[in-house]
Amino acid sequence: MNPGEREAPRNPDSSDAMFRPPTAADGNRMWEIARDSGVLDLNSSYAYVLWGAEFSESSVVVEVEGRVVGFVTGFLRPSEPDTIFVWQVGVDADQRGKGLAARLLHSLMDRLAERGVVRLRTTISPDNEASQRTFGAVARDRGMTLSSEDYLSSELLGEGHEREDLYTIS
Repeated sequence: MNPGEREAPRNPDSSDAMFRPPTAADGNRMWEIARDSGVLDLNSSYAYVLWGAEFSESSVVVEVEGRVVGFVTGFLRPSEPDTIFVWQVGVDADQRGKGLAARLLHSLMDRLAERGVVRLRTTISPDNEASQRTFGAVARDRGMTLSSEDYLSSELLGEGHEREDLYTIS
């Protein structure tokens, strides 16, 4: 799929969704979604603007009725160019439950497959069952496996942050 093209809907409730690479102009909206999520670690608005400007090839936003309602940020691992590391997935509260998070990940993986990316990695805290289910569903949909291992300890992350486990779809 070319950037900006509509993807075939995987969920009829959100068939008007358009998936595309982000731009710098999407950064503030991505920041708002992250802030309003109440669960994502909030980065500065500058970080999201920069992500849209410099990491658009490895990230996706979704628009519904012309408004950005979700995003996935990621980067290609320099030491493993066949691996995308997903940093954050965020969806507006009023758009949750429509499968948009999974569709964002599918859109990203479909686009990067053309560049030889065959693996996705991310971190998920043990209490984030929604993300665990989403990544598990994406792995199943794609006929791939999902594995997890200990990764970043709560002591390392500090400030009462729960540990983060490394999840791999391959």
